[in-house]
Amino acid sequence: MHVRWHPEATGEAAEAAQFYWERQPGLEQRFLDILEDALHRILRRPQQYPKVVGDIHKCKLPRFPYGLIYRAKPDAVEVLAVMHLRREPGYWKQRSK
Repeated sequence: MHVRWHPEATGEAAEAAQFYWERQPGLEQRFLDILEDALHRILRRPQQYPKVVGDIHKCKLPRFPYGLIYRAKPDAVEVLAVMHLRREPGYWKQRSK
């Protein structure tokens, strides 16, 4: 199983990392490490995280106000959004179609 990224989700991860780098250099790497760890956990057990709508799940990142919105496919995990948990919660829904 592998990870497929929606192009906008890739941009969201990069923007979040840039934000943390600007606040404190090195903090962006902690964010990216936690994001990568969450992806590994999702790949091991994609159904373990709660569903938010239909077949779409959300994995909250520890220590950061972000969550991974994803769909588990037979051969891949499709990351739809790297969502800030305190902003516009449903903005990513058009990506799930």
